[in-house]
Amino acid sequence: MSLTNKEVQHVARLARLAILPPEIAEATGTLGRVLDYINLLNELDTEHVLPTTHVVPLLTTWREDRVEPSLPPQVAVQNGPEVLSQMFVVPKILDGGAG
Repeated sequence: MSLTNKEVQHVARLARLAILPPEIAEATGTLGRVLDYINLLNELDTEHVLPTTHVVPLLTTWREDRVEPSLPPQVAVQNGPEVLSQMFVVPKILDGGAG
């Protein structure tokens, strides 16, 4: 499909992409080839193909929502680099001042 540089610049602006002037010609050719391929796919006969969201069947496994035992706190934190009262000690990231 033949596109103009102006059309590609418009699409880039809509997609919030910054395309430098030296890149416009290459982007025009690339986008044209993508659209050519899409047009080729439009020629396929899909009348007897059921619409799907995935090419392979997906199975959702449902289970009953039930409470099960979890790790004891001392085991859960045992690999932490620094632990205090069964909690991970992490660096302070906020200074607490009014923003």
